[in-house]
Amino acid sequence: CHYLSYAGQTSGTINSYQETLVGEMARYSQRVAINSRPVRFVYFGGGTPSLLTPEQVRFLFSGLQSCQPWTDVEEVTFECAPRSVRPELLKTLKQSGVTRLSMGVQSFSDGLLKLNGRIHETNDVFRAYDLIRKAKFKWVNIDLMVGLMGEMPAQWCEAVHQAIQLQPDSVTVYQTEIPHNTKIYRDMEAGAAAAPLTTWNVKRTRLYYAFRELERAGYTIVNGYMAVKNPKKHQFVYADHVWHGGDMIGLGVASFGYINGFHYQNKVTLEDYVLTLGRQQLPIKRSYFLSDVDRIVREFVLQLKFGVLSTRYFDEKFNADVLEMFSEPLAKLKKRGFLVITENELGPVVQLTRAGLLCVDRWLPEFYQAEFKDVRYA
Repeated sequence: CHYLSYAGQTSGTINSYQETLVGEMARYSQRVAINSRPVRFVYFGGGTPSLLTPEQVRFLFSGLQSCQPWTDVEEVTFECAPRSVRPELLKTLKQSGVTRLSMGVQSFSDGLLKLNGRIHETNDVFRAYDLIRKAKFKWVNIDLMVGLMGEMPAQWCEAVHQAIQLQPDSVTVYQTEIPHNTKIYRDMEAGAAAAPLTTWNVKRTRLYYAFRELERAGYTIVNGYMAVKNPKKHQFVYADHVWHGGDMIGLGVASFGYINGFHYQNKVTLEDYVLTLGRQQLPIKRSYFLSDVDRIVREFVLQLKFGVLSTRYFDEKFNADVLEMFSEPLAKLKKRGFLVITENELGPVVQLTRAGLLCVDRWLPEFYQAEFKDVRYA
């Protein structure tokens, strides 16, 4: 059993949101589909969890483990925001078993960070990173965002070079997207955006630059987002298992999960989430059971993000010939120069070109079933 814990609300005392999260996990641990299965990874997502006090962290970790032991856990990731990193928090995280610490740097331009609503500055990043390295976590990752509102070429080049100078174990680069339900998007639609938005073509060009510079610095590109210094030492268990169809329990407000073929999302407001658990019910807002075809599509598009995909995997797991099943979109994307079909000792392999990897998220819908194409979810 793989599960994701999202500690997205931190206001109040231990006896509030943290206790509710533990209560949610307790309800899952009572289910036959969950209670006898080992936990392989745990992921505390977003920068918000680092606002927790050491006492709250200890309560949350011990509470979750009392519901479902972490005896065989391979990876425990904790995301943090630069300004909230403190020595006492890092000590507690290390003692609690965190193996992978990820910090949301995003940019090394104070002006750009402020323009995009970020509260930290570059000095906060350097201070936090120094503390993190002194704490000696097994794996330190930093996140960058390419194409922030108002970003100039020189600012992006500086971000890449500063990240390389820090020498983290991995660098994750996200292409900035503006969700439709945000104020920035509404301002953009009204022509009142604070600065120009970067086009997708420019973002991909800058991502290409980042990957090239990271490779020159000795990193290996392991998927469409991440460069790792030592892939043999640092293999991202979370992505590897989830992208191969592994189950993941999503805990907390608005979190997503996937269990035994059911894809689900929790209630999206704190009030609804707490009230539902208070009624002794799981706080699920919506769910969808995947058919066999749905599962093939889901795992196919997720594994394409690795940049290389073995067709034998789908033959053995689903008895499916994905080259035939997806012949039309594969031919279309091959013609556009986004992928090639090669052979190795295990059979046919779908290999993305660098151009295809840079825009992989944009063309994955080519493989969706017709009823799911061009659908926008609230």
